[in-house]
Amino acid sequence: MITRSEIQLVRSLADKRARTETGLFVAEGAKLIGELRASSFRIRRIYAREGVFTGPEVTTASAKEMERLSLLKTPSDSLAVVEIPHRTPDTGRLRQSLVLALDDIQNPGNLGTIIRLADWFGVGDILCSEATADCFNPKVVQATMGAILRVRVHYCDLAAWLATERAAGTPIYGTFLEGDNLYETELSPTGIILMGNEGRGVTPACAAQVTRKLFIPPYPADRHATESLNVAMATGIVCAEFRRRAGAKQ
Repeated sequence: MITRSEIQLVRSLADKRARTETGLFVAEGAKLIGELRASSFRIRRIYAREGVFTGPEVTTASAKEMERLSLLKTPSDSLAVVEIPHRTPDTGRLRQSLVLALDDIQNPGNLGTIIRLADWFGVGDILCSEATADCFNPKVVQATMGAILRVRVHYCDLAAWLATERAAGTPIYGTFLEGDNLYETELSPTGIILMGNEGRGVTPACAAQVTRKLFIPPYPADRHATESLNVAMATGIVCAEFRRRAGAKQ
C-alpha cells in the first residue's frame, strides 16, 4: 500500500523548489530506471507494476496508484525517486575537453535534447547559467533518454566562468548571425561551445567573452531562409562539425 505522503512527495518533485529542498528527482520508465540501477546514482525508492522490478527498494503499485504517482501525461509502468548527485567541475579536465555552455536555455525539451546530443558526441560536461532550466526537471530527465546519467551538468555564474576561461586562453565559440561560416573556420578539438537563449540568443555579458563567432549558413548561401534554427538543432550541427574536424585530423 502506497501512502498519501509518498504520493505527495513524488508529485511535489515536479517543482524545482521541492527538488532543491529534498535533493531528489523523479525518473520514469523501465528502460531509464534499469540504466539508473546500473549507474552510480542512488535510488531511494522504485514504484512499479507487479513483475517489472524486484528488490528491497521496490514497492509494487497498482495501475491506479501509478496514475496518481506519475508526472507524465501517460503513466509509465515504473517510477523511481532518485538522489540528485553533487558534482564539482574539474577545471583541469574541462580545459582538455570540448565543453558546452548554455546561456539561459529555458525550454525543458531543448535542454533534454542538448544533453542527449552531448552524450552522442562525447561531450562529458555542460556548464549552465543559473537561469537555465533545471536538468532534473522531469521533462528534461525524460527527454535525455538516459543521457543525464552520463553527462555532467553544472550550474554557475556563466559570464564569470567564461571570463576566467578566456583569461586562461581557452577558445570560446558562439553562434551569431554575424559570425564566420562554421564550415570554413578553423576549429580547435578542445574549447567551449556557447549556445544562447531560444528567443534572445546569447546575453551581452557572455557574448563579450566569445573569442570566435560562428554562423551556420543556410543552403544555398544566398537563399532567404527561416530567421533562426532551434537551439538544440543548432547545437547538434555545431557539435557534429567539431567532431568531424577532430576525426579528420586523427
